[in-house]
Amino acid sequence: MEDRTYIDQMGRSVTIPVMPRRIVSVVPSQTELLFHLGLDEEVTGITKFCVHPEQWFRHKKRIGGTKKLHLDEIRALQPDLIIANKEENQQEDITALMAEFPVWISDIQTLEDALQMIREVGVITGRAQQGQQLSQLVQQEFATLAASLPPNPAPMYAAYFIWRNPWMTVGRDTFIHDMLRTCGLQPVFAEARRYPAVSLEELQTAFSQVPPERQLVLLSSEPYPFREAHIAEIRAVLPAAQILLVDGEMFSWYGSRLLEAPRYFKQLFQPVFL
Repeated sequence: MEDRTYIDQMGRSVTIPVMPRRIVSVVPSQTELLFHLGLDEEVTGITKFCVHPEQWFRHKKRIGGTKKLHLDEIRALQPDLIIANKEENQQEDITALMAEFPVWISDIQTLEDALQMIREVGVITGRAQQGQQLSQLVQQEFATLAASLPPNPAPMYAAYFIWRNPWMTVGRDTFIHDMLRTCGLQPVFAEARRYPAVSLEELQTAFSQVPPERQLVLLSSEPYPFREAHIAEIRAVLPAAQILLVDGEMFSWYGSRLLEAPRYFKQLFQPVFL
């Protein structure tokens, strides 16, 4: 019999006795990846935040949110594979599910982690070729992005906000931080870890040694839905900074949406580097 034991990104051995035919995905970006890999009927459960693709969001069984899974509803689906993530899901939920079902967990901090995840999810779901091809296409798109960046530009320093009240940014051990660096930006909170809360006064201090024309603040569309009205709050402490509303999915979704991200980044940041 074929050995169907795999190592997930947490370093755990995960045995999947049969080719998965009842998959539950509890991570939005990985749900979209499964669709891109050509799976459909095999995916039986998703979260209420799995908004892509739209037809799945409308018609697939929703089993709670990423941080509050409905375990009984998942059990009723009798999955032969659950695809989760270290950061996006609650440990106690995943631990409970691991006692009953095969659970493959991703741990994504860099683009390379995401590419590895894409390939490995392809393997465990019987879509190895599709996963490899997608990984290569994403690599090519990001190589094109790198080639489009101006050679030896003066550094542009950036703060990226994901929440308000309190204001929360991103630290060095996050996927968003890696995306900022990939775009040629220098995160001003690079010494912080995870998602620290910072005051607007701390934001002002972080930029205090940065020339005004090198200051950039990015306000994400998710998880907090920043709008034009919030720009004035940043403008009050950084009057000369460039402040942009950005598509948070492009910076934080580490599945097949990575195919679109480099083109979005080029359009977004080309004026910034001029």
